[in-house]
Amino acid sequence: MSLDATIKSTLDESGLSYDRRGAGRYFVTLPGTKKLQTNCWLVDGDHAFSVEAFVCRRPDERHEQVYRYLLQRNARLYGVHYTVDSVGDIYLVGRFGKETVTAAELDKILGQVLEAADGDFNTLLEIGFATSIKREWDWRVSRGESLANLQAFKHLVEPAKPHEPGLTDS
Repeated sequence: MSLDATIKSTLDESGLSYDRRGAGRYFVTLPGTKKLQTNCWLVDGDHAFSVEAFVCRRPDERHEQVYRYLLQRNARLYGVHYTVDSVGDIYLVGRFGKETVTAAELDKILGQVLEAADGDFNTLLEIGFATSIKREWDWRVSRGESLANLQAFKHLVEPAKPHEPGLTDS
């Protein structure tokens, strides 16, 4: 079976939404929970198979902490790694030998892309967009708007609770 056929059959069997955009080029939508979806390119190229997924735009602040997080996270990822483009937007990318990509391997790669993009999303937002999140929270409160999709960041806007001495304190 050709790699292109392997990609198509794996995507069909997984029930993922995708568009075929030319020979060996697939634009796949991975559903998430924290990041509602992750768009991912799968490309059966002339010499290699590659994957590229957009994670989030360039952070507004604390760039060094965001990039440190990404570099440390790279050490624990399978087959893909974080990178930034020329404007600082964050992506997950991977390049593989065409002969190594089986249906099982592709499933593992897509699982890693989803786990990383979805699992790291709120952390990246907390580090790189805290001021914007606080501003959005305040704006919504002032207008009586829903805070439902900001609840994961409630700890950023609530005042810290004072430390209460307990039995475990020395």
